[in-house]
Amino acid sequence: MRDRTPPTPEQYLQWAEQFSNWGRWGADDEMGTLNFVTDDVRRRAASLVQDGRCVGLGRPIDTRPSPSNPFPAHHFVAVEGSGGMLDYLGMFIHGFRQTHIDALCHLPTASGRFWNDHVAGPHGMPADHSGTIDYWRSGVTTRGVLYDIPRLRGAEYVEPGKPVMAWELLDAAAAQGVEPMSGDAVVIRCGRGRFEALHPHGMPGFGLPAGVHGGVAEFLYKHEAALVVWDWLDAPAADQGLPRIGAGGPDVQLHVHDIVLPYMGLPLVDNADLEGLSEYCSAAGRWTFQLIVAPLVIVRGTGSPVNPLALF
Repeated sequence: MRDRTPPTPEQYLQWAEQFSNWGRWGADDEMGTLNFVTDDVRRRAASLVQDGRCVGLGRPIDTRPSPSNPFPAHHFVAVEGSGGMLDYLGMFIHGFRQTHIDALCHLPTASGRFWNDHVAGPHGMPADHSGTIDYWRSGVTTRGVLYDIPRLRGAEYVEPGKPVMAWELLDAAAAQGVEPMSGDAVVIRCGRGRFEALHPHGMPGFGLPAGVHGGVAEFLYKHEAALVVWDWLDAPAADQGLPRIGAGGPDVQLHVHDIVLPYMGLPLVDNADLEGLSEYCSAAGRWTFQLIVAPLVIVRGTGSPVNPLALF
């Protein structure tokens, strides 16, 4: 960040050890960087609620098949004679369409280890009951900070081939008069909503056209971020210039995920809708707010659908 240059592949590979929080909060820790959300952090976040306004950050659950949603959610309402008393919803939590939070067991290292050095079992999950979403049944309440990168760039959205870099988060914070603090939820807007409005058929296959560079992991580690909320996720592998260090092939776009989930223990809220948040923050001249994320209690779940709430 200091030199305003992306990490070299060699530096990035070192981050798996340099930015690792394994053992930092004990061998049995299940909270990861949510440990940064102390009682004092929650009290300060509550003091930000002044206007009484609430902005939802969740996307509508997508029941339509598409290249980026090959496994659409199933939603059936009622059966004969039941009226509106019964709803059935079935969905794959992860992917590029549904707003969800990743649990720490969602992604292993290339060697098959999970958060806090837990070993893998026979089905690609931790062998013991660890890293799963049910440990976060009390949710997350902390200070959210919007890093509005299209606004910083004077653009409609983050263009393909120009991923969000770590120093741009510093620039956005300075431009907005915000001091990054331990325990923050780092909310990174790439302008996905504007892109989809202007290019309704412009989404690629199972992936995203633009996003965040793996070098942002340095910002998250050094500022003790508690979690990330973003609309577009990791930038495509072709825009990274970095090797993959996690499970899966080299062309999978998970360069931020690879560092922050298994090594840092930092949760990710994927596929948020940040357009309304951007509009409210810009109009109010406020870029910090109380953020509430409440996962469903899914025993041994790898994540949960969520509708994050920003309160002003």
